[in-house]
Amino acid sequence: MGAWGDDVGDGLSRAYIARMSDGYDTDILLWSEHQAQLLRRLAAGERVNDLLDWENVIEEVDSVGRQQLHAVESLLFQSLVHMLKAQGWPEARDAENWRADARGFGSQAANRFAPSMRQRLDLDRIYRQALRALPATVDGQPSQALPEACPATLDELLSDAA
Repeated sequence: MGAWGDDVGDGLSRAYIARMSDGYDTDILLWSEHQAQLLRRLAAGERVNDLLDWENVIEEVDSVGRQQLHAVESLLFQSLVHMLKAQGWPEARDAENWRADARGFGSQAANRFAPSMRQRLDLDRIYRQALRALPATVDGQPSQALPEACPATLDELLSDAA
């Protein structure tokens, strides 16, 4: 019998293996730090394969790129909403702040952007969502006419010129 319960081979117990996976659901920070430590040991040549929570490690590695893509989409959406508000209500008291916010969100998107995202980002879809998110009025005034198609390229949105 191992330190954590019934031994299942290589000195591992069923309880230890169950606790390793439970950590993923109960304390993701502690779980990820432990898994990173084990991966470093594995990379150094130590035989710790059986200690790793492979199923969840694989899932996390797979999800990292999707999370970054979603973050860039969200930041581009925010940039477009603020750009459109400034275009739709150019005389509004907050128009200059909206332009600054649009540039800020674009800059944040640029910081997270990876070249492989270019083919996966659907700027037309993000633009349509931004149009739908606009208020009907600002300070009781309707929007000026806005373009039906996105007036900026991805590169323009990711630059400080947006």
